[in-house]
Amino acid sequence: MMMMMRSIGFILVLALAGATLSPALSKKCSLIGQWRNDLGSEMDVMAVSSTGNFFGTYLTSVSSTDKPISVSPLHGSQQMGDQEQPTFGFTVAWSFSDLTTVFVGQCFVDDKGKETLQTMWLLRKKVDSSQDNWKATLVGTNVFTRSEYKSRGRAGRVL
Repeated sequence: MMMMMRSIGFILVLALAGATLSPALSKKCSLIGQWRNDLGSEMDVMAVSSTGNFFGTYLTSVSSTDKPISVSPLHGSQQMGDQEQPTFGFTVAWSFSDLTTVFVGQCFVDDKGKETLQTMWLLRKKVDSSQDNWKATLVGTNVFTRSEYKSRGRAGRVL
């Protein structure tokens, strides 16, 4: 009888541990979908291949050009396998200017299931000579949260 009670107690402990751990293990972060960053820029990741390559579109809300802002393509890759919160990187070659931006980051899921993309970016602008190279790259960070709206191709804000 005592052995049976120990077995039942052990099974209960395992069941409770499994119930406590399983929500954390099931929180897989996916890049696919629509995202909005802290500046209001919109990103739509359309697909991620089995090798981790992905593509989509990016509509920035900020720009230093006086040209009209338009949607630009993005291409990237992420870590694959059983990565629940994968690292990734992507490039945006802006369709309305001669700038290129690369982003690196990680996809996180918090305790409530909210997904965020924590990123750092390098923006490279064209300069006229190698002597001006020192001022050609800007660095920054953005946090993206999942968005539930469809982009309507709104115009961005010029800084």
